[in-house]
Amino acid sequence: MTRSISLSTLRRMKADGTPIVALTAYDYSFARVVDRAGVDVVLVGDSLGMVMQGHGGTVPVTLQEMAYHTRCVARGLDRAYLMVDLPFLSDYDSRAALESAAMLMKEGGADMVKIEANAEQAPIVEALSRAGVPVCAHFGLRPQRVGQLGGYRVQGRGEEAAEQVLADARALEAAGADILLVECLSAPVAARVRASTGLPLIGIGAGVDCDGQILVLQDILGITPGRPPKFSHDFLAGRDSIPAAVEAYVEAVRSRRFPGPEHGFE
Repeated sequence: MTRSISLSTLRRMKADGTPIVALTAYDYSFARVVDRAGVDVVLVGDSLGMVMQGHGGTVPVTLQEMAYHTRCVARGLDRAYLMVDLPFLSDYDSRAALESAAMLMKEGGADMVKIEANAEQAPIVEALSRAGVPVCAHFGLRPQRVGQLGGYRVQGRGEEAAEQVLADARALEAAGADILLVECLSAPVAARVRASTGLPLIGIGAGVDCDGQILVLQDILGITPGRPPKFSHDFLAGRDSIPAAVEAYVEAVRSRRFPGPEHGFE
């Protein structure tokens, strides 16, 4: 199915300074809601492991589960560009990443795959790009690596750490990534990344100076169990329906009213 928003659309939005609105969805019904609300990019994230399956993290999610949820979401989209996560260890080398991307695109209907990567994984990004796979490279905080990181920690604090983030951005762009996504990154460093790349930059917990924003659907509806992330906001509070909440999120990102200073990290 050909959707009205393409990668070319997202590149034009960056060039025009129009904020890109991205949001997760994991099933057909919510895909219809977010698509009709005007969301530009829908992500089938491996965050489904927590918000749909009740796991403590993303590691247990399988490739087959990602393909299933992608098929469900794809049936609900007429407009939005469909991005899908490569789950943990489905992209450990170029061959595995290519096979995983093939399943998510050919069987699931994804338009793009997202890989958690830094400069070390640039050869995998390059292999995907050479094969014609549109790639979003997700760096800064990488949730699949929180076990190694020792928890969910803000990235890019200190000049050495900031320079490493910028080096990752340059390496991933050179490898052929089409979109960059940064998570839990200090806002000034995210602004430096945006200034140093020609690619659309989508942020989550990375301040307002990105080309777009993404959140988890359950977070903007205030239904995520436990303490919500600092970078999220409950858009359902004070509104009478889920569609109204999603529309409010779209408008807030488009007008750059979200995120505010209280949602970011210095």
